[in-house]
Amino acid sequence: MSDQVEPLGEKEIEERLAELPGWTAADDRLQRSYAFAGHLPAAVMVMHIARIQEELGHHADLTLGYNRLSVAVNTHSVGGRITHLDIELARRIEEIAPAHGAH
Repeated sequence: MSDQVEPLGEKEIEERLAELPGWTAADDRLQRSYAFAGHLPAAVMVMHIARIQEELGHHADLTLGYNRLSVAVNTHSVGGRITHLDIELARRIEEIAPAHGAH
């Protein structure tokens, strides 16, 4: 990651979250949970997210349940704060979620 990554301020985080329905910011992390019709669609979405994370070089904590997936992300290189990298990952996850039946 670039040394130029800076934490976002609260106002900027709020503005970016307005474009990411279902996502929240708490404890210096962006978070969202998704529900699925069953386990397989949730597991497949985990694999799709893993591919995106590798592409971006930025990774979230993913918690897979039977028909639920929770995502939490922040940027460790700036002390565990929220940066544009987290917003971009959340945006990319939101783009793929409908194709997996996530709601």
